[in-house]
Amino acid sequence: MFLGGTVRSVEDVALLRAMGLDFGEISIPDVRRFQESLPDYKREIRGSDFFFLCHGPQEGDPNDIQSLEDVYFPKLMDTIPLVQKLGSTLLTIHLWMDPRFVMERVITYKVGFLKRVLETAISYSVNINIENLSESPQDLLPVFEALPDLGLTLDVGHGQLLAEENKSFEFVERLPERIRHVHIHDNFGGSSPHDDLHLPVGDGIVNFAAIFRALSVLGYDRTMTIELKPREIEQCINRVKDLLKNSARA
Repeated sequence: MFLGGTVRSVEDVALLRAMGLDFGEISIPDVRRFQESLPDYKREIRGSDFFFLCHGPQEGDPNDIQSLEDVYFPKLMDTIPLVQKLGSTLLTIHLWMDPRFVMERVITYKVGFLKRVLETAISYSVNINIENLSESPQDLLPVFEALPDLGLTLDVGHGQLLAEENKSFEFVERLPERIRHVHIHDNFGGSSPHDDLHLPVGDGIVNFAAIFRALSVLGYDRTMTIELKPREIEQCINRVKDLLKNSARA
């Protein structure tokens, strides 16, 4: 298992490396700023085993096809070559597919959208994952069936929202082969975006011990991002490592 943290600036890289983390997942809200920072990011890890994953820009209005096509799609087309230039091989993106909140015709459009994104990403040797937001595995099954090259970034914190039981368990059961990256952060459950608190692991109600055991049984040994600010990662990193160690023994 490779353990990493969120990177929002070049300065964050040194902080994560000092904690002994394996990688940083660079958040890319602004593609131009990311491009300008690329040389600095590469310099920060030169000569080390530390590596980068990437998290793409937000999609904007999830029901606005025109905006998705004219704004979000070009942003991703600009981002993918930069991910390759960085030396990274994974880009996680948000594309909301929950039929409770996103219109059916928009979901159909988004499947075609993803197909085009994947075609470009493959040409740059970049893997694309979508991240579960409020969706259930049942919501995403048709998407993955239509797109065999698409991966899943399992967001354990998001799995706690709009759910009686964390949906991570069902994702592990129903889409095990598509889980290619994991995000962890804590919350108290809830039913709105405001409940996505991104608390340090152990400060909310997410049952990380049980979820880590399920991932261990699955044989998951890829990457896991503690999706917090560096000072918050520092608060919980030992707890996370202990939970992972105990899950491997269970």
